[in-house]
Amino acid sequence: MTANGQIKIFTLKIDGKDVSARSDQTVLQVCRENEYFIPTLCHLEGLSNIGACRLCMVEVAGQRKLLPACTTMVSEGMEVTTTNDKLAHYRKMTLELIFSERNHTCSVCVSNNHCELQYLSQKLGINHIRVPYRFPKFAVDASHPYFILDHNRCILCTRCVRVCDEIEGAHVWDVSGRGIQAKVITELNQPWGSADTCTQCGKCVNVCPVGALSEKGRSVAENTKRSGFLPYLTARRKEKI
Repeated sequence: MTANGQIKIFTLKIDGKDVSARSDQTVLQVCRENEYFIPTLCHLEGLSNIGACRLCMVEVAGQRKLLPACTTMVSEGMEVTTTNDKLAHYRKMTLELIFSERNHTCSVCVSNNHCELQYLSQKLGINHIRVPYRFPKFAVDASHPYFILDHNRCILCTRCVRVCDEIEGAHVWDVSGRGIQAKVITELNQPWGSADTCTQCGKCVNVCPVGALSEKGRSVAENTKRSGFLPYLTARRKEKI
């Protein structure tokens, strides 16, 4: 964007091919517009980008390190590489570390066959984990009348935090702790069922990419997610602004 807020049109290369992009777009947006596959877990259209999962890393000519496609803005003449052996290795290792940190047992999960983590592991050809499993023992919060929070399946994508803040405006969710001990919490680490600010809208459940947030009464493989409302609500909110 120029100083007066006007959008410019850039030409850049993605995997050696010339593409056009607007100056207000990220590398991820342009790649998806042009049907280049880039894996993501924390990204969701309609929410802000934070680059948490690190799966969308790409190579940019002239940069010494890999850059997250979801938070990197395009520029004139940029040369982006979305797939090579280095990126494939990096993405596989990142997914393996996500699997190892918590307890992801697909066969007994309510999101089995409806899980983005499961889909990406199949897409990227992961059939075993090369790092030790940590087997943590996290609590399951079933205090809410309609929903369940299972910390053992959380991947810390913070979609729930952002949708509650940016779309619902309730600010129920946050992240507590650091590193391997980090976890999502409700109302300063109070049980979800006692969170007075929770509107029971279910947006957090529907944007969760795994089985960490689910509806009560759902059995294995029944927890389908419905996140299609986000682009619509985000567009309407911008119109009012």
